[in-house]
Amino acid sequence: MASMGFIVALSLLALAPLCFCGKTNGGGYLYPQFYDHSCPKAREIVKKVVAKAVAKEPRMAASLLRLHFHDCFVKGCDASILLDSTGTIVSEKGSNPNRNSARGFEVLDEIKAEIEKECPHTVSCADIMAVAARDSTVLTGGPSWEVPLGRRDSRGASRSGSNNDIPAPNNTFRTILTKFKRQGLSIVDLVALSGSHTIGNARCTSFRQRLYNQSGNGQPDYTLDKSYAAKLRANCPRSGGDQNLFFLDFVSPIKFDNSYFKNLLAYKGLLSSDEVLFTKNAATRELVKKYAYKQELFFQQFAKSMIKMGNISPLTANRGEIRKNCRKVNT
Repeated sequence: MASMGFIVALSLLALAPLCFCGKTNGGGYLYPQFYDHSCPKAREIVKKVVAKAVAKEPRMAASLLRLHFHDCFVKGCDASILLDSTGTIVSEKGSNPNRNSARGFEVLDEIKAEIEKECPHTVSCADIMAVAARDSTVLTGGPSWEVPLGRRDSRGASRSGSNNDIPAPNNTFRTILTKFKRQGLSIVDLVALSGSHTIGNARCTSFRQRLYNQSGNGQPDYTLDKSYAAKLRANCPRSGGDQNLFFLDFVSPIKFDNSYFKNLLAYKGLLSSDEVLFTKNAATRELVKKYAYKQELFFQQFAKSMIKMGNISPLTANRGEIRKNCRKVNT
C-alpha cells in the first residue's frame, strides 16, 4: 500500500511543472509565484509596457536584456545599475561598459510607475528587470521561461565593479571565462548567454581594433572574414564615428534565433568577444557548432542560463529594500 502511495506521488510529480525556484546565497528563495497574491497584475504590466516599447523601437528588446546582464554581474541582480549619482552614490551608468550605451531606463521607469499605482511598495526594480529581460526575449522570437522572483533592491552601486566585472568586447577568452566563473556561471552559460547577441547593436568603438590593429601590428584581425571587414570599415573609420551603430547579427538583427552562431562559423562575429568562442577554445567551439546546427538546443540552454544568471547574489528577506523610484534609494 505504501508503495502504491509512492507511485501515485511520483505520477503527480511527473505532471507538475518544473519549479525554477532557487536557494540563493542571501538565505532566501526566489520563486515565480512570489507576487501572485501581493501584486497579481505585475507580470501583465511588465509585458504590456515592454511590448509597447519594442513595437516602437525593436532595438529596445536587446537594451533591456543587456541591462539585466550588466546589473547581475555587479553585486548581483539588485537593480544597482538603475541608481543615478547622488552625493553618496557614484552611478554605474557612468562606467566604461555603460556610458553612452546602457539604455532602456525610461521603459523601466514607466513599468515601475504603473506597478506602483497598482500595488505600492511591493514589486522590486530588480524583479521588473528580470521579467522585462524574459519578455524582450520572447517578443523577438526567443524562448520563454518562468522567472523566479523575490529579489530586493540595493541601497548602493559600484562603478568599480561595473568597470571590472562586466566582460568587455576586447577581453581575451580567458578573461571573459574568468569573469563568468566568478559569478558562478559555467563555460556552457558563457556560450549560451553570448547568444543574446543575436539581437541588438554595438558601437564602432567596441570593435574598431579588429578592423585596423588587432594585435598592435597594424593588421586587422585574421579571424574576421575579409569581405565582412571591408563592409564594416565603410562606417567605422580609423578615427571618428565612435558611436556609429552596427548590428551584432547582420543576418536577422531583430529576430532572436541562432544565426549569431552561424555567423561565428563563417568568421562573421562582430565583436572579438563573440568570435573567440569559435577560435580560442575547443569546448566553446563545439557548443557554437551545436547551437548553430540546432536552434532548439540553444533556446533550451539560454532559458536555463538566464535563470541561473538571474539568481546571482540577490538580496532577499529583509536585505535591501523595495525602491519607490528605481533611480534612487528610499528616503
